[in-house]
Amino acid sequence: MSETLSPSSPGPGAIPRLMRLAFHTGFLLLLGIATARVFLTHAAGPTSWLAVAMAVLLTAVYAAGAVVRHALHRRWLAMTWLAAVTAVWAGLLVISPDFSWLAFPLFFLHLHLLRGRHALVAVVVVTTLVVTAQRWHAGAWSVGMVLGPVIGAGVAVVITWGYAAIYAESQRRQALIDDLTRTREQLASTQHQAGVAAERERLAREIHDTLAQGLSSIVLLLRAAESALPAEADKARARIAEAQRTAADNLDEARRFVRDLRPPSLTGAGLPQALRRLCEDTARESGIDCRFQTDGVPVELPSGYEVALLRAAQASLGNVVRHARARTTVVTLGLLDTEVTLDIYDDGVGFDPAAARPAADGSGYGLTALRERIGALGGRLTVETTPGDGTAVAIRLPLTDEEIR
Repeated sequence: MSETLSPSSPGPGAIPRLMRLAFHTGFLLLLGIATARVFLTHAAGPTSWLAVAMAVLLTAVYAAGAVVRHALHRRWLAMTWLAAVTAVWAGLLVISPDFSWLAFPLFFLHLHLLRGRHALVAVVVVTTLVVTAQRWHAGAWSVGMVLGPVIGAGVAVVITWGYAAIYAESQRRQALIDDLTRTREQLASTQHQAGVAAERERLAREIHDTLAQGLSSIVLLLRAAESALPAEADKARARIAEAQRTAADNLDEARRFVRDLRPPSLTGAGLPQALRRLCEDTARESGIDCRFQTDGVPVELPSGYEVALLRAAQASLGNVVRHARARTTVVTLGLLDTEVTLDIYDDGVGFDPAAARPAADGSGYGLTALRERIGALGGRLTVETTPGDGTAVAIRLPLTDEEIR
């Protein structure tokens, strides 16, 4: 049987291969038995050879449909094939009533390939042909020649409709399972993100309440000790000053780490407000004309996105202030349907990206670290610059319903 079914019937591939193989085998087996009976009944006469020839033709037409079943997705071609199979079978029915046995598999073919009322009309026509042929060959009516085809047609219709109902129910169950699977994955992702955020908050509190506070106390104690030393204790004063500097440096590192975990500029405000304040601070402190603009409808982004984009803007503007010698820089936040973008452009001196290398003192890794940070979120960072022609840093992060909260 062809796998090309109507939109209201089971689709391609739904019927297991064993069922298709059984159907094809049954069709050809019934055709072979009927042909053999005709051949033996007519003692190899012209009628028997005509039946054999038409049986071979029916086999060829039927097999052609099975071989090129993918081409039968074109409805006109499928209807042509079905009409050819039915017409050759009708010719065999004229030769002998034994070929009435093929009506049962033909019922299924019509029910699968035709739609709604057309399928039922085809079943009625096939049943009528069988009853008429048997009456014509027998020369008289009997209850069996009517009840047999009618019952066979009814069974075929009930089986087909039952299978369609079972298949539709299995499709609904599969859709429900897919929805549950997606919901479970989304829940797991949400729980993971919540766990990461909670751990970041915990680390920020721990560092602020223990390490940072302890270092701050050390700095204060060292300052008090330095002021209490007698004037001649130069060596002790030098050691205390060195310890004070070390503690102060580590305190700055602790505070920077806390800021990285939980940016204060994002507390109580969204990313656009934080970026706008950053531009205002940059303009005020450096004298550069720093402008901020947005494109698109503002949406609430995940905290990971907001932190990454804010850090990217801070790092990029820091490079502009330190290296670009620019007069103007523009920060643009874009909120599109499928992605969030951040572009930082300056009209400074630019640089040669191929010649940019980390310095010996450990600086110069900011761009690499920033690219890794954006890449971890599934985004990408590109830098377009040439010496004397300014610099443009472009960041793209994917934005789907799972990222928008």
